[in-house]
Amino acid sequence: MGEVLNSALADERAWTAETIDSADAWYTSIIGDCMDELDNFLRSRNGDPEATTEIRIGDTGFPNCRKTLAPVLADLRTGRGFDILDRLPMERYTADEAQVMYWVIGQILGLPFEQDIKGSLLYDVKDTGQDVKEGARFSVTNAESSFHTDGAFNPDVPDMVGLLCLQTAKSGGESQLISGVALHNEILSNHMDVLENLYGTFCLDRRGQFLEGESPVTETPIFHWDGQELWFRYLHYYIQVGHELIDRPLTSQQRAAMNAMEELIHQKKFQIEFSLEQGQMMFTNNRWILHNRTAFEDHQDVASRRHYVRLWLSMRN
Repeated sequence: MGEVLNSALADERAWTAETIDSADAWYTSIIGDCMDELDNFLRSRNGDPEATTEIRIGDTGFPNCRKTLAPVLADLRTGRGFDILDRLPMERYTADEAQVMYWVIGQILGLPFEQDIKGSLLYDVKDTGQDVKEGARFSVTNAESSFHTDGAFNPDVPDMVGLLCLQTAKSGGESQLISGVALHNEILSNHMDVLENLYGTFCLDRRGQFLEGESPVTETPIFHWDGQELWFRYLHYYIQVGHELIDRPLTSQQRAAMNAMEELIHQKKFQIEFSLEQGQMMFTNNRWILHNRTAFEDHQDVASRRHYVRLWLSMRN
């Protein structure tokens, strides 16, 4: 077990539903000079068959977008931990064109990060009819995902998560966020008896995302303090399945710690909720922001069904 953070972090990261800034401040408009740059880049490709994920923009292109996104990156690193970009005008672009612009924006914010053992860099988040209980990831079902950090079961995890909304569901599918820093502060104040256990080792089911000869679980703490930043890895169901998978039952202390965590996570005072609209992009800090997608009902028409595109990113030094 590593060092335990024994003092509260009292800055912008430790927001609750009552203390977070106004919802209007969560949105950053990309309409204007940034959108013009993206549109010009798209038109300059003129049907270039190069795959979207093979596009590399370098460190100096898109100066207007970099200026627009600088405050977003600051929010992600040391602010509230998330931002919503508003928006790609989908009435003017195809889904493929939108993903090109999204890919460019992602590279301005960070470095693309592989999302599965196939090396996917852009990942379709939509209901495929699969079942979590049969080994599917929540991202390909219409079930509520529960509050979690992305890639929690991976040996390495992304620093940031992006979501581009291409189509919305018929109903449901709202986005919910929680500050893991606020949760840690609450546990430190009122549940000190379980805090140390959350810095101990838990086993997360890797959902088949491992190579031959590798362990089917990742062993990791839920909280990790590196002396400067608090890291959080969590998905309750994957932890339960992970311990069952290798026949290592959760201890009574681990169960008590998980129960305390779940009780806090389900308190509305820690949660914010909103719906992404078509063309909007959300980016979150995956080190300490937990996110959830509520269950949803989809459209009968296949072309109209809920479709998000996920992007994982590493932060540049």
